[in-house]
Amino acid sequence: MFLMKLRMSCLLLYWTLLLLACTTKQSAEAASFIYAGCSPNKYDPITAFQNHLNSLLTSLVSGASLASYNSYTSGDDSGSPPGMAAYGLYQCRNDLSAGDCSACVQSAVSQLGLVCPGSFAASLQLDGCFVRYSNEDFLGKPDTTMVYRKCSTVTSGDEAFFQRRDDVLADLQNGVSFRVSSSGTVQGVVQCLGDLNGADCSACLSQAVGQLKNACGSALAADVYLAQCYARYWASGHYFHTSADYTDGDDDIGRIVAIIVGILAGLALVVVFLSFLKRAC
Repeated sequence: MFLMKLRMSCLLLYWTLLLLACTTKQSAEAASFIYAGCSPNKYDPITAFQNHLNSLLTSLVSGASLASYNSYTSGDDSGSPPGMAAYGLYQCRNDLSAGDCSACVQSAVSQLGLVCPGSFAASLQLDGCFVRYSNEDFLGKPDTTMVYRKCSTVTSGDEAFFQRRDDVLADLQNGVSFRVSSSGTVQGVVQCLGDLNGADCSACLSQAVGQLKNACGSALAADVYLAQCYARYWASGHYFHTSADYTDGDDDIGRIVAIIVGILAGLALVVVFLSFLKRAC
């Protein structure tokens, strides 16, 4: 009887871990670190800004389970000293499920505290979502500043590749908010922040695509992130590469964050395993 119970428990553990592994893999890909930016100015933890920021970040996490984009304001600048209000937003990739979006934003918010402790303004981009906050009101203001770029070190001199890449990028510029495209072995994706209108989104994407061509040339994979949109393309087999295959990346920060997240995920799996083992015994 005990052996039968043990076998059933082990079988249940196997399928649970398998399901958890598949879900974790999807969430882990969405939570892959891309870049972070932190203001050099630091706030005093005992000021009102700390409370407003905590409230703002809580709103970002809770809102991500309901929509793929939203912006929030916590506090106001009518008091003294000014600059104590907190402004922020999150943006998930539109093809993420509500659960993955929520998990991605929660991961991004938790990483902000590790990467940008005490900063008055910070932004963090994961593969599946983007989070930004500041003590200055940036919401809804046009901004096409380039904040991050990476180009694969593997290049191509094939004219057919250039034609397919240009076809993909031309198609992507016709989209608004979020769009994916492919031509042969080349694929691409673009996305604008949720509060941009069609004209501003197209203008932002046009500039991002121009940066891709000018900065990355014949690279087989490239990403360009502007303040309010991003564009990326890749040839088949050249998307999920190690950081050594790219240039212009914040690789040290990414590795540190990845190690921390990996340790926490490993501990969670150990807890699940010990729980099932305890039940079986």
